[in-house]
Amino acid sequence: MDKILIVDDDAELRSELRSLLDGCAVLEAANGDDALTMVRKDRGIGLVILDVMMSGERGTDVLSRIKKLNPRLPVVMLTGYSSKDVAIAALKAHADDFLEKPVCAEKIIAVVNRHLEAACGDRDPDSLDAKEKVEKVMRSVARNPRKKMTLKEAAGLVCLSPKYLSKIFKEYAKAGFAEYRLRVIMDAGKDLLQSTDHTVDEISHQLGYENPESFVRQFKKMMRKTPAGYRRTKKGPAVHMSGGHGVDG
Repeated sequence: MDKILIVDDDAELRSELRSLLDGCAVLEAANGDDALTMVRKDRGIGLVILDVMMSGERGTDVLSRIKKLNPRLPVVMLTGYSSKDVAIAALKAHADDFLEKPVCAEKIIAVVNRHLEAACGDRDPDSLDAKEKVEKVMRSVARNPRKKMTLKEAAGLVCLSPKYLSKIFKEYAKAGFAEYRLRVIMDAGKDLLQSTDHTVDEISHQLGYENPESFVRQFKKMMRKTPAGYRRTKKGPAVHMSGGHGVDG
């Protein structure tokens, strides 16, 4: 999964963006130097979200440094200042896109998906072979576990019939489409259970479940533990749970 690097000196804003990008692999940097170090060391970074206004070095200067290091890495500028001067400076430094604050989940996910798809060099579906089409679908599912993508929607993404996609997906992914999608959701659930103190109810809703019991049931079936039990093995007993989902059953 491509990683998204958020660069901002405001820890609260970074946390807000991370929550909007639930299910994505997110890294954080508080300044330009840290961001450059991470870009140099981590080849898995596929997109940078960079605030224009930071204390010390301006975002546009950090943008220029990132582009000198990796010209092909897409950088989305985040700004609450829609001034002409800011836009011109960012464009001169080769910004790939803009997001204005406050940012809604739907908009940021759309921008992230668009640039990650482009960064992967995705071509017209008709020019892809069977394996590449399956990989395109797998990337799309992995980038947004919350989206309830159906086999029909996935097939439309790569211009195939659902029946044929189902056949080649199992061949190349070594799992059926529904099984793979569920595995991605459960992996995202495991990450949230380990890295946050969100309740099981909150995590289930973040992953697109209207009924938390469905998430608990599927998690237990796949992991042989309830979400609460899994969290205890990873984080210890001092956690906050709710809704009767904090015990093994």
